[in-house]
Order: sequence, then C-alpha cells, then structure tokens
Amino acid sequence: MKYKKVVKGSFVDRPNRFIAHVKIDDEIQTVHVKNTGRCRELLLPDAEVYLEVADNLARKTAYDLIAVYKENFGLINIDSQAPNKVAKEWLETQNYDVVKPEYKYGNSRIDFYMKKGMQEYLMEVKGCTLERQGIGYFPDAPTERGVKHLRELIGAKKAGYECAVAFVIQMEGVTEVRANEETHPEFKDALEEARAAGVKVLFLMCKVEKDSLRVVEQRE
Repeated sequence: MKYKKVVKGSFVDRPNRFIAHVKIDDEIQTVHVKNTGRCRELLLPDAEVYLEVADNLARKTAYDLIAVYKENFGLINIDSQAPNKVAKEWLETQNYDVVKPEYKYGNSRIDFYMKKGMQEYLMEVKGCTLERQGIGYFPDAPTERGVKHLRELIGAKKAGYECAVAFVIQMEGVTEVRANEETHPEFKDALEEARAAGVKVLFLMCKVEKDSLRVVEQRE
C-alpha cells in the first residue's frame, strides 16, 4: 500500500488519543493520529515523524500521522488501518479462490474470510508497533476486542474452519511477536489457548518506507 503525499515533521505532544501537535516547516500543526494505542515509547518530543496530507480539504486536521522514526532502531509505521490493507494485498497473492474482508462470524466481524476449494478459512489481523530488544509485542493497550476475536477463532476452528491470527509487523528487523502480558494478561492466555486449539499464529514481516508498507515475508 502506498500513501499519496507524505511530509516530514517533528513531534511536539499528544493531547489525547486522536490528535497530536507536530512541527511542520517551522509551524505547529494539529494532526490526526491514525492509532488509538498508547505509542508512548515512540511519540517522544522532537521525534521525526511522517504525515500524509489529507484529501478532504474540509477536515479539521490537514494531516494524518502515519509513521515515526525510533532512535537507534528505524522507521515504524503506526497507521492502524495499514495492517488490514497490506494483509489483503498479501492474501490476494496466496492462491485463494475467495478473499472477503469484514466477515461476520458468531458475534464478531473477523477481518478476513477465505476459501480454497471446499476449505474455508478465517484470519484476524493485528498490527504490531511495540518493540523491545528486537522482539515485537502486542497489544500496547488492553484489547477486550482482541480477546473476543481469539475466542471466536477457537470456536470456528472446532467448527471446521482453518483459522489464523496474523501479526503484521509494522517495522523492520523484527521477526516475532509475543503477547504483552504486563499490559493485558488475558490476551496472552487467549493467544495460548488459540495456539493449543490449532489456530495458526502468523508473523507478516514488512518493508517499511515513509510512503509505503508491504508484506515481504511470512513466518509461523
């Protein structure tokens, strides 16, 4: 996936989950943050950030904050809409007969339904932006929705679907994602239960650039 027009800025602060103040061309701008997670280890004063210029001129904010440069590590895409987009692009190269996003199953909407021959598949996608010592961690904030979806996948696996949770790693140099137990112990428990039930855990490694994100490798 590619962004249309990207500009560079310097992070100032984040008054709430939805907006931040960023210095662009020596002027402080209020921008939309495309990630409601905490991102505390990333959005630090004076951090180099990248923003997409908004298409809609009537919007209150003219920019979307999409990526941040982490000191001594590299560029991290923090756009929470990006993982599903790149996962869809990747799935469409995997020889499925059907790839359908936002599939209603049980009491949830699972990110993707796929079909190959007579076999049906369900896949939930999680974006990973939190890194510690070369390991990715998810989530960076409690996610009851994430736990619910894992439970749905366990039920679907028992019902005959092939199921997977795919962690889209929105940074380079990280090949594995672990449950962030200190932030949400219940998610860790649910992920372990899902693995034990036969739900695959996939790591989708990405090429991260200022204006693009794409899956380049898959590991389990």
